Amino acid sequence: MTIEWESTIIAAMATRQGVRDVNADGAAIHRVPGTKVVGAAIVDGIGSDAEVARFADIAAEVAARVGARKTAVLGILAAAELVAAPAGRGITGPDGVAVLAVAEPGAPTSIAWTGDSRAYGWNGSTLQQRTTDHNVGQYLRQNSGGGPVELLEQMEFLARKHDNWLRSSLGLCGIGSVDACHIPPGELALLASDGLHNSVPHEVMEALIREHEGHPQRLADALVAAATEDEKGYRDDATAIVLAPR
Repeated sequence: MTIEWESTIIAAMATRQGVRDVNADGAAIHRVPGTKVVGAAIVDGIGSDAEVARFADIAAEVAARVGARKTAVLGILAAAELVAAPAGRGITGPDGVAVLAVAEPGAPTSIAWTGDSRAYGWNGSTLQQRTTDHNVGQYLRQNSGGGPVELLEQMEFLARKHDNWLRSSLGLCGIGSVDACHIPPGELALLASDGLHNSVPHEVMEALIREHEGHPQRLADALVAAATEDEKGYRDDATAIVLAPR
């Protein structure tokens, strides 16, 4: 799906179901009527059933609509309210992780996220990951403290074993655990679920952007098509949103 507004922002979205029964990635793009402000969100549902998939779709729509009006951080927090647990209780329903972008021509693109869906910026020559995964593996990397090469290699091996252990999600996040950043004005913004960024190497993503940056829908389609099965034959749902200034 491609949406273009007044030759200023082109928003393109693509998703591809993995090997499970349903696609639990939700995605939404929304422009505030009468403005050039665009909100775009991916919510990667935790689990794989119809309830999780429906939640992910609704949460992505809420995040995109509220974020475009009330800032990216508040968009994530609004989606989190959909699964907020009553006081003194744990999460009682479906859950997911989310990344949200709010873009306006000529202004920095605001990013907010919780979990391990990602945002990237493309400046015309380099693809830079702008978000940091909220998982145990990344926590170990950030707190490794340096040391000999052998020790760092051991830490990286251990960290990879813990990359699937989330430290935050919509059902667990609060104002203190939703991170935010900006992508500079004029850069293409890419949002990706973990089914995309975990299976498509960074250099492959960069090559695809270099090839298709002038055609955002082709780019989104090519990115999700590049998601491959792992050594065990498992392929996750993969979703991409491209926001390209024009």
